[in-house]
Amino acid sequence: MTAPATQAVRRRVTVRGTVQGVGFRPFVHRLATGLSLAGFVSNTANGVLIEVEGPPERVADFCDRLATQPPPLAAVTDVGVEELPVSGADDTFAIRATDHSPGRTRLPPDTATCSDCLRDLTDPADRRHRHPFVTCTHCGPRFTIATGMPYDRAVTTMAGFPMCADCAREYGDPLDRRFHAQPVACPGCGPRLHLVPAPGSDVRPARDAGALAAARALLAAGRIVAVKGLGGYHLACDATDARAVETLRTRKARGGKPFAVMCADLDTARRIAVLSAPELAALSSPRRPIVLLRRRAEQAALAPGVCPGSPRLGVMLPYTPLHSLLFGLPGDPPGPRVLVMTSGNRSGEPIVTDDDEALVRLAGLADAWLAHDRPIASPCDDSLLRVRADGTEQVLRRSRGYVPRPLRLPVPVRPALAVGGDLKNALCLGEGDHAWFGPHIGDMGDLTTLEAARRAETHMRCLTGVTPEVVAADRHPGYHSASWATRLAGHAPVLVQHHHAHIASTMAEHGLEGTAPVIGVAYDGTGYGDDGTVWGGEIVLADYSGFRRYARLAPAPLPGGDAGVANPCRLALARLWAAGLPWEADLPCVRACASDELTVLHRQLERGLACVATSSMGRLFDAVSSLVGVCHRAGYEAQAALELEATAAAAWDADSSPYAFGFAAGTYDPAPMLRTLVADLRRGVPAAVLAARFHRGVARAVAEICRRARRDTGLATVALSGGVFANALLEEECTRLLADDGFVVLQHGEVPPNDGGLALGQLVVAAHLRQEE
Repeated sequence: MTAPATQAVRRRVTVRGTVQGVGFRPFVHRLATGLSLAGFVSNTANGVLIEVEGPPERVADFCDRLATQPPPLAAVTDVGVEELPVSGADDTFAIRATDHSPGRTRLPPDTATCSDCLRDLTDPADRRHRHPFVTCTHCGPRFTIATGMPYDRAVTTMAGFPMCADCAREYGDPLDRRFHAQPVACPGCGPRLHLVPAPGSDVRPARDAGALAAARALLAAGRIVAVKGLGGYHLACDATDARAVETLRTRKARGGKPFAVMCADLDTARRIAVLSAPELAALSSPRRPIVLLRRRAEQAALAPGVCPGSPRLGVMLPYTPLHSLLFGLPGDPPGPRVLVMTSGNRSGEPIVTDDDEALVRLAGLADAWLAHDRPIASPCDDSLLRVRADGTEQVLRRSRGYVPRPLRLPVPVRPALAVGGDLKNALCLGEGDHAWFGPHIGDMGDLTTLEAARRAETHMRCLTGVTPEVVAADRHPGYHSASWATRLAGHAPVLVQHHHAHIASTMAEHGLEGTAPVIGVAYDGTGYGDDGTVWGGEIVLADYSGFRRYARLAPAPLPGGDAGVANPCRLALARLWAAGLPWEADLPCVRACASDELTVLHRQLERGLACVATSSMGRLFDAVSSLVGVCHRAGYEAQAALELEATAAAAWDADSSPYAFGFAAGTYDPAPMLRTLVADLRRGVPAAVLAARFHRGVARAVAEICRRARRDTGLATVALSGGVFANALLEEECTRLLADDGFVVLQHGEVPPNDGGLALGQLVVAAHLRQEE
């Protein structure tokens, strides 16, 4: 009840941050009524607007608890308070309708099913028992169902599902945890499941519980089911069934690329992988990413084809009620406890979200489709991360569970869009002191991916309210993303050099203002250099306004250009040729090539035919992988380097003294390292030791060049970026050596080190250049 006007105060409070779609209005209502305050709360495009009236000490307590005790999914960044005249007109505290005035607020990412909803799902007495879409204000879909802002049911893909009387009662009850939960639903009001068999299949169509039971039976029988999730379809099969896994690998033309798996629970995950406490925390967090874990050597439950050639396994836990039901509840027939869960797409295409499209694009891959009738507003693939030895996380793919959570920028920027690169594409929007990554799109190699990028850009602009005045892209003249940026801008975009963008992304993630340069180590597979060659082994001195190349890996020919990347044996021979080392028949990379292939390659290198010079560290890793006999032909991106890292890990703590590079002004040369490695190879040194010595040699070369740069410039901060730094052994060894030598080392965390983080660097560089102009 409102206090008398002489004893009361009234305040207008504006709360900004991630405060919509998280149960913030119900939280405010409960807080205010618990303190016997009057007033109202409303969603607006600028955040949550509150007017509160009552005794001064209670109003002060109310304002303090808004920021210190918000709901679990909320992230309060600002609480603005304005004194108002006491009105005395309010007798209670109310939730008012959403105000659709102009402005901006933030939407939370999709979040895994909370423990309360899991109890509802498994409780036979609950009306949502076995309901595949159980949710509340603390969990469930947000980003993938939102079609506009401010966040309300009318601007979600739930708008087509009118609430039944029971759901409407919960939605309107301030004491219920589903109070104003926009995705609220039940078996009576939908959404609903349906199973669609492949043409000519012996499987019969089914709906609701029958659809789920049929899908579980198909998985138990070794069949492949396309399962519609939050942000798109997965292709699922029993991860312990070797035939099912091999069938899926063949149908998807997966090559030897590892599959991710979903475990029914933590106990199942512990049986197949070794989990540290930080890894367990990441795996079971509300984000529910795929976490790269060490496989248990003694376990034989998984089919060999799940992750061939890799000691690490991508593991995730169920994050939707449907996933939990796929593994079964008490009383259900036994079924698989570990499922392969790979993106529902063909190689090189974006993840499928539309039901009709899924029946076409996944035809021939799936034996049946387990779908539902809630549309997906935006595709959103699973996020992927690894946990370092020190417990920090390195995100390798930033998507579900992270998007559209903003990153704070160290300096304000004009409204801008950066379109990223052509590999691992993810765009980034920025305005003021915040940047928003879009979801992972993938490789911009065909029309379907370009269309997915266009839809993602439209969706992100709608949710963030950013209307770009600046558009940024990579300098590569052949990138599809750069051509798309030109069409978006209507004129030439700001072009940012690839490795400059990598280093700028690290600087921005760590909050650097970008006016003081850092020593940037940019290691990746392919980046267009300012001299028209392929860069990727660069040490640069960089700030946001520009960069200077301080040192580079000595270049070697890249035979066949990008096409040569699929043949690490040819890259090894090109490196030997550049180092003046003979192609002896006893070398594994020579034995991997037919005689006519060797003849053509030698002529190609001698004459420079279809060869481009490259300083790429990624290509050097590929070459060494073949040279030591690990991988000669790559069936997927970075296969040779990943298998070389796995080989090195087996001897990391053994005798692995580093191989030495040669150093000259502006160049570090792998020729001395290659000569020593070949000599060790001929002496019978195991491949694991050779690989470990190579890794340590690269790290020592990084430390040496950074010491020289510090001596020449006085700089003592080093930024590590580029896809090569997804290599845990290399990144952690570089960090150790540099930190021991007194450097401040900047590593990626939430922003991927690979091209998935490129757009953030493009954004801050372009915004800085435009500001200078």
